Amino acid sequence: MADGTGPGKITLSGLLFGLLMLILIVTSLYYFIAKPYWFPKNASIHGTQIDQVFSWVLLVCGIAFVVVQGMLGYFVARYGGKDNERAAYWHDHPSAEAYLLIGTAVILTVLVFMGQRVWADIYFSDRPNNPLIIEVTGQQFNWTFHYAGADGAFGKTDAKYISSTDNIGMDPTDPAGKDDIVVGNLMHVVQGRPVLLRIRSNDVIHSFFLPNFRLKQDAVPGMKIEIWFTPNTDNFKKDGFEIACAELCGLGHYRMRGFLTVEPNDQALNAWLAEQKAQQ
Repeated sequence: MADGTGPGKITLSGLLFGLLMLILIVTSLYYFIAKPYWFPKNASIHGTQIDQVFSWVLLVCGIAFVVVQGMLGYFVARYGGKDNERAAYWHDHPSAEAYLLIGTAVILTVLVFMGQRVWADIYFSDRPNNPLIIEVTGQQFNWTFHYAGADGAFGKTDAKYISSTDNIGMDPTDPAGKDDIVVGNLMHVVQGRPVLLRIRSNDVIHSFFLPNFRLKQDAVPGMKIEIWFTPNTDNFKKDGFEIACAELCGLGHYRMRGFLTVEPNDQALNAWLAEQKAQQ
């Protein structure tokens, strides 16, 4: 636009670029509003909070995207050039920079505190009352779920007892473990009852991932990490929700998969546990 004071010139290439930006903006808004490819259906209480934080972050980023790309498309389309024209240039604009920095800092601070509040509710809140406690063990390439028996006590485990037929290393001398139930790649929980997971790994780092429940926690060798969630779904389907490993853990990572089923009540869970105990 000459020395920065001229009227500019509309060019064909500028119009085409502006049209491309418009198509990009409209397409992006469609996918954001219509959500044809979005998160899987939420099935936990705290998942609603997580989804809200994601939505706010995407909304803020979406507004910035539309404004920046829209201005880019407009200026390229509106102001073309001639061979002898030079762009205007200025060194700085203190007021504009101050508004931009302060506004960005305020927005990011608000988003950070929103995320921290949700994080604290999940990781630093009080332990839920009457939780269903399940010990989860990751091992190349499967998940093992350990339930306490009728006595409500978990039997002792030790790495020295781990074998090809025992992934968690149950201590055969501990009477508390005689009625425990150990299940591979299948986990059942109860609708509305908090679930407290104790997650560990026997070999490498795995990542216990429940997409529908907005829960993901690394399983680290040598550590037992607790995390909890509360199922909130009316989807009692037999094939269950997917349990994935979200950490590349070896050549068989792709097949490290399990299923979670939400039972309608404790009676249904106890019946399933009794069935698994009989098979065990």
